[in-house]
Amino acid sequence: MYRWEITRTALAQRVVAVVHGESYEDVTATADTLLGAGLTSLEISLTAPHALEAVSTLRRETGDDMVIGAGGVLDAATARTAVEAGARFLVSPALDAEVLRTGHRYGTPVFAGVNTPTEMVRALELGADALKLFPVTGRDPRWLREVLDALPQAPVLPSGGVTLETAPEWIGAGAVACALNAELAGRDRESVAKRVTELLQRLEDAAGVPRPRRARRG
Repeated sequence: MYRWEITRTALAQRVVAVVHGESYEDVTATADTLLGAGLTSLEISLTAPHALEAVSTLRRETGDDMVIGAGGVLDAATARTAVEAGARFLVSPALDAEVLRTGHRYGTPVFAGVNTPTEMVRALELGADALKLFPVTGRDPRWLREVLDALPQAPVLPSGGVTLETAPEWIGAGAVACALNAELAGRDRESVAKRVTELLQRLEDAAGVPRPRRARRG
């Protein structure tokens, strides 16, 4: 698949589940539960022990049916090892040109970390496939709406502080998808499936409402 196809598939449900864990077993068990609940896009945080092994296992077991990516990619060396492990997309909390170049060299989308409009523009210039707005703690979706009035071409992915309650608000403000972590997880598969089903419906509903724009003064 081309980069744009992988990106489109990764963001199709408007949510990327970020998987953390204290062990390889924690990561793979959580991932299995989330995938079984109906999610199709996971970001495996490289802060977890043996995270790259988990990426390889999940990629091998799910093939191209699911989109398994690697998060917390900070440099070119890590980007390459993540790609070699099977990651189909890379996510960074920061904006690093070498991470973008490395991912793109191997046909892998990179969701670059940004926090200001200036960084968003720079990330677009460097060819970022999506912009991870990180962290959003303390920010309001209305802020994003204001930014997208000036940068409507920016594919923004809010992360770090998005909740089940606020995710639809971010989508309604113009985000292409949201990254969520612990709130989606859990050992009770039935409860996780219910949360995921409800969230996906709410995100779909939010995306169907045209984002209001301010009238421009001539």
